[in-house]
Amino acid sequence: MALAININDLLNKQKIESNRIEFKKGWNPVSIYHSVCAFANDFDDLGGGYIVVGVDTDEATGVAIRPVEGVPTEKIDGILQDMVGYNNKISPYYMPRTSVEEVDGKYVLVIWCPAGINRPYSIPENVTAKSNTKEYFYVRSGTSSIIAKGEVLDELRELASRVPFDERGNPDIKIEDISTLLLREYLVKVGSKLANELYTKPLESILEQMDLYVGPKENRMLRNIAAMMFCEDPSKFFKRTQVEVVYFPEGRLNNPNNLYEGPVIKGSITQIIDRTLEYLNRMLVMQTVIKPKDSSRSQKFVTYPYQALEESVTNSLYHRDYREWEPVVITVEPQGITIQNVGGPDRSISAADISRCEILVSKRYRNRRLGEYLKELDLTEGRSTGIPTIQNVLENNGSPRATVVTDDERTFFRITIPCHEAAGNIIADIAHKDGSLKASKRGSLKTALQSAPESALQTALESALQTAPKSALKIIEQISNNPRATMTDLANLTGYSRRWVAQTIKRLQEENIIKRIGSDKSGYWEIIGK
Repeated sequence: MALAININDLLNKQKIESNRIEFKKGWNPVSIYHSVCAFANDFDDLGGGYIVVGVDTDEATGVAIRPVEGVPTEKIDGILQDMVGYNNKISPYYMPRTSVEEVDGKYVLVIWCPAGINRPYSIPENVTAKSNTKEYFYVRSGTSSIIAKGEVLDELRELASRVPFDERGNPDIKIEDISTLLLREYLVKVGSKLANELYTKPLESILEQMDLYVGPKENRMLRNIAAMMFCEDPSKFFKRTQVEVVYFPEGRLNNPNNLYEGPVIKGSITQIIDRTLEYLNRMLVMQTVIKPKDSSRSQKFVTYPYQALEESVTNSLYHRDYREWEPVVITVEPQGITIQNVGGPDRSISAADISRCEILVSKRYRNRRLGEYLKELDLTEGRSTGIPTIQNVLENNGSPRATVVTDDERTFFRITIPCHEAAGNIIADIAHKDGSLKASKRGSLKTALQSAPESALQTALESALQTAPKSALKIIEQISNNPRATMTDLANLTGYSRRWVAQTIKRLQEENIIKRIGSDKSGYWEIIGK
């Protein structure tokens, strides 16, 4: 059974956090099944985890040692047969997914343990014992699996009634609603071998391998996450799953009657995110260069750092309450952009932390599986780093800090990203350059905004690097020093996240500044332009 993620990402601890991956040099069912139970319980709502058998690690760093140790081929069938019996000892019954993967010319056994829907789970202390031994509940503590006791055990038992919304079965979602094109696009992006099996196996089999079904054999239901990710129109099941953009040229408070309703953006969750970011980047992200009289160096800034918009838009779709029939609303005013979604932050986050708008650490996630998919696509870090990232990129751009607002009932979440103070009224600037907009008339504003990409924003479209000039220069410098540097190498050398490096590399390639010669594994980078 193939995995829905690339084995090299697991070995390099990329896209999946290290506390969700456990390496085992050899087959030790007693210890391994403690971890199976702990991942199934998913006490921290991280989405379960992976156990990779046949991989030794460096004791100091925890990094996988290459080449891998491997599992002898003649032992694999016996291990898989033994696992059938061990699975029956988990109470209630739980079956992890398994996949035999070839790495470094050897075979490793990957055990995928998604979060169980019937938690809490317990297991005998020794699954290999012939006589009954005492059963325990296990949870993850950092990178270890421990017995749940005291308040932890009490809270674990309470989780039985708290299944994240995206993990729940939905009888209204049919197999015909799933787009094989969207599914294949996702599997190709994450490097899963399932992409090659999509047209040779029944679709139901692929979805089953991805743990997208729930319920007994006689009543299997697709989970909500299947429609969120792989349905062209998830609003069929979750009303008003869309992003709406509204412009107030004079500000919402100054003149609420002067507004223009921009596009309504629909699609799967990832399509909505991509389309929204493309629209905002095209319409509102502009670079300005100022040369002070008393300095020989020019000052550059953008109206809105792209990464701040990316984090905010992604988080609004990630944390949205899909049971509520309200869209994500983006309000554009001269002083900034406000992004609001229904479903406020978890009550474990204090009001003081929210008002400081620095780091918001949640213990429970409304859509944990959706977050897992977005992390695998490099759309979110998933480590409560969203707000700090936004504040950092705003500070580096010379912009004011972002602010966050919610209510006492935590029914909504609203983040405001300020426009750079030296940029002026962006909407008015569009009107001035386009020549067809009259700020006081609603109809003319609509006409100007529709035609803006060919006129007022032309300079903003001339360079895909406008949102990350510093990171681009650093990456080009490192590539010139080491053309065979990998994405991970470049992230470590520049200090930027791997996701940010990948995005910048993509822009550099689109601008014909660099190109890749050869394959991802054995090729190298070549600088072809300035």
